[in-house]
Amino acid sequence: MWLSDPMRILALVVGGGVLWSLESLLPLYRYEKPRWRRELPNLALTALLVLTNLALSFVIAGSSRFSTDHKFGLFFLFNIPLWLKGVLGVIALDLFTYFAHVLMHKSWIGWRFHRVHHSDKQVNVTTAFRQHPGETVWRVIWYVLAITVFGLPMWVVVIYLAASTLNAQLEHTNLRLFEPADRALRWFFVTPNMHKVHHSREQLQTDTNYANIFSVWDRIFGTYTSTIDFQRLQYGLDGFNDRRRQTLAALLRMPFASDSKY
Repeated sequence: MWLSDPMRILALVVGGGVLWSLESLLPLYRYEKPRWRRELPNLALTALLVLTNLALSFVIAGSSRFSTDHKFGLFFLFNIPLWLKGVLGVIALDLFTYFAHVLMHKSWIGWRFHRVHHSDKQVNVTTAFRQHPGETVWRVIWYVLAITVFGLPMWVVVIYLAASTLNAQLEHTNLRLFEPADRALRWFFVTPNMHKVHHSREQLQTDTNYANIFSVWDRIFGTYTSTIDFQRLQYGLDGFNDRRRQTLAALLRMPFASDSKY
C-alpha cells in the first residue's frame, strides 16, 4: 500500500518536514530540548507504521480487487457516476475510521494499544504516527470492512489515505493558529485545535472529537466538544510521564505489560 502509493509517502515526508519547520517557528507550546532526542521513539514508530502497512498492503489491495471483480458492495447496487463514487467512498472510509477510533477508546484491548498514541505528553507533528503496530492492524481491518461493504476501488482508497496522512500531520502539529479560522473550518473538517482537545489528560475531553477528516461524525454521534482552553490543556496520560516509559521498547511493550509491574 505504501510503495504502490507514492503520493502517501510524499505526503508523509514533505508534509512532515514543512510542519516540523513551521511549529519550530510558531509553536503553540514551547517544549523542552533537545527536540530530536525526545522525538526519536515517535520517528521509530512512524517507520514501523510504514513497514506494517507495507506488510498488510496485500490485504487492502486484495479486498478491493475482490469487490470490484465480483461487483460486491452497496455501490454496485446503483448506477453511480465515477466522481460521486469517489466522494461517497472517501466519506464511507472516514465513517468507518471514526467507528474504529471510538472502539479503540471504549474497548479494553483497543485502549491498551491506542494509549501508546495518547501517552505523548508533548503533542507535535511526530505524534501523528506514534502508533503501535497492533493499532495499525486494527485500522487496516476497518479499511477492509469499508471496502467490502461499499465495494470501493483502490483509487478511492489511495485518495483517502493520502488525505488522511496529510490531515493527521496537520492536526497534531504544535502550531499556533488563528482561532476564528479554525473555528469556522471545524464545522466541516477536523482542525488542529479541535483534535488537540482529544489529546487532553482529562478523560471527559479525551472521549470527544474522534473524527478523522470530517468533523460531522462527532456532531452526529454526540461526541463533539468545542471547549478549547490552551491555558489549562495538558497532554498525555497519568502514570506515563517517566522517561523510562517513553522509550521505544517501553512503548512497544505497553499493550502487554501489567501496569503494576510496568
